[in-house]
Amino acid sequence: QVQLVESGGGSVQAGGSLRLSCVVSRSIYSMNCMGWFRQTPGKEREGVAALRRDGVPYYADSVLGRFTISRDISKNTVYLQMDSLKPEDTATYYCAARWGGVCWTKAGSNYDDWGPGTQVTVSS
Repeated sequence: QVQLVESGGGSVQAGGSLRLSCVVSRSIYSMNCMGWFRQTPGKEREGVAALRRDGVPYYADSVLGRFTISRDISKNTVYLQMDSLKPEDTATYYCAARWGGVCWTKAGSNYDDWGPGTQVTVSS
């Protein structure tokens, strides 16, 4: 299976920024979808952003205008730029890949491969 590794998480104050990276073991252009998801203990996993192979992006309403998903195909890497962070953005963030099908789903249950996650903590 495809291997994915996230990095870039950390602790910031509200209003700050972070950029998450996800390095994939093969060309990300091979996958129909690359996505970012997040989960907090006691809550269900939720989709944050996704990028379709042809470049079409998707965003959750809660992050629209603040987060940006992008890619560098030459580096087999997808990014999540997070600006204007809020305490409610605190979660473990996961990178995932889907070989085919719909890219935007509620909780990413149809995605095929997942990274181990990176922690993001936003303080008040």
